[in-house]
Amino acid sequence: MESQLRDVAASDDKPADFIRDPYPYFALKRKNADVFHGSVIDYSKTPESLRPRNSFAAVSFDAVNTAFRDGEVFSSTYYDNTIGLFIGPSILAMEGKKHREHRNLVSAAFKSKALARWEPEIVRPICHALIDEFIDARRADLVRDFTFEFPTRVIARLLGLPSEDLPEFRRRAVQLINYTVKYERAFEASAALKDYFLQQIEQRRAEHTDDIIGDLVTAEIDGEKLSDEAIYSFLRLLLPAGLETTYRSSGNLFFLLLTHPDQFDRVQADHALIAPAMEEGLRFETPLTTVQRFTTEDTELAGVEIPARSAVDLCIGSANRDENRWERSEEFDIFREQKPHISFAAGEHTCLGLHLARMEARVAIECLLKRVSNLKLVTDDDPHIHGQPFRSPTALPVTFDREER
Repeated sequence: MESQLRDVAASDDKPADFIRDPYPYFALKRKNADVFHGSVIDYSKTPESLRPRNSFAAVSFDAVNTAFRDGEVFSSTYYDNTIGLFIGPSILAMEGKKHREHRNLVSAAFKSKALARWEPEIVRPICHALIDEFIDARRADLVRDFTFEFPTRVIARLLGLPSEDLPEFRRRAVQLINYTVKYERAFEASAALKDYFLQQIEQRRAEHTDDIIGDLVTAEIDGEKLSDEAIYSFLRLLLPAGLETTYRSSGNLFFLLLTHPDQFDRVQADHALIAPAMEEGLRFETPLTTVQRFTTEDTELAGVEIPARSAVDLCIGSANRDENRWERSEEFDIFREQKPHISFAAGEHTCLGLHLARMEARVAIECLLKRVSNLKLVTDDDPHIHGQPFRSPTALPVTFDREER
């Protein structure tokens, strides 16, 4: 077994186009084993200090799902040494009782009653306001003008941030999100956001407001209020969690529909198909291909022995295309039989904002399709989805006709 693992690790060379299209590589790894010794992450631009010393990767649906659901052995405390360095202690890296207590508190901010109010009061008006800004031109870059901008504005509104603070908030959020590429700038952004959120916290202590920060300021665990550090760390977590997932998944779905015009025509004709299209988009091109866990003890996953204190890549992107779970798994098909994907993780660390992310993406697509027709992708500059571990198009140039409201 040890010899076999060394051989797999030694041959673990990623193809030149891995950042653009990692899926053939994932398929090859699945064909060889459910779990292998090595990593599916490209660490070429990551500082040596942030790279794990010993890595394994789970690439089948069953292996990834199993690891997600065993938080005691496959611990998320690994994030204390990666993104936790930039956002501080948060529910992302908590386990057990502490995780449940903090998650229950912050999850109250995302309850279904709040979502039902946010959709008409916040999300739809923001989407329509953004469309108003580019609709007369009859052309746009959907990434720059829409899919990135709308979740940024939504998060800012949900937090109760002043509109005049949006440009600086957006700039710092982007810097923090890109911590794996420019980590020094991410540390600066983290410090700046800490100072900014501390000001917002103090304002709510002086006068309560009906927003997420106001809810967190008044929240209690066993009769004790959350510390300032717990609040601003969670708020910094909302940036990669709230912005990345929504803007990337909606951008991915627009690209997939525009490059599959027969399916797009069906969605335009019947908006009830938006929901299954969203789920297929999340399965086929998940916005986050890989998350990591840290083994707390010697263990075994899919027949592979993994030593304690190993990093384990849970490759969601590969799991979502597992041919043992989905027929024609490498095809985008919004009409396929619906089976749960694993894009929002599983177990106790299932994405807290999954309902908000789904609602935002659905509303964005509904609003745009009601306002425009004959939407076409401009292919001159080869727009495409790429990136690792976060994936989305960097540009979606389109032309369209205007529909009267």
